[in-house]
Amino acid sequence: MKVAIFSDIHDALPMLKQALAQIQDTDALICCGDFCSPFVMKALGEAYSRPIFAVLGNNDGDPLLLAERARAYGQIRLTPVFADFLLDGRRFAVIHYDSVARPIIASGWYDVVCFGHNHQYEVDREGKTLFINPGELSGVLTGRATFAILDTETGSVEKKSLS
Repeated sequence: MKVAIFSDIHDALPMLKQALAQIQDTDALICCGDFCSPFVMKALGEAYSRPIFAVLGNNDGDPLLLAERARAYGQIRLTPVFADFLLDGRRFAVIHYDSVARPIIASGWYDVVCFGHNHQYEVDREGKTLFINPGELSGVLTGRATFAILDTETGSVEKKSLS
């Protein structure tokens, strides 16, 4: 199974559109927060029909409207802070904050932990836990718009960059 992982979209619709065009062959999408505006949720729901697992971040200004937009699309599962789910037989944890992700990773309870917030691309393992920060999709803070694609069968993670 191929899983795309986004974080820190920050209203960057042109970058989001490019990334969505590149992930149409994936089986699921994980979003680690900081959509910012509710129109981003609408763009996700209209462009990606497979399951979307999402959490809110610290820059999501209207969480109630984001949740309302998410409910309009049956494939989007938005949780306020923390998501915990099984996907392809693996236990996933998703949270926006990198500082909170670290103890979750160290717990060893999860096969995969996805997070964002610091806008820095990072993929590594601690014990059995694979952890992934896909960097920032917006490219605003670092000048690099990135996301990741996880192959759950091999455990490999591919870094994708946008221009």
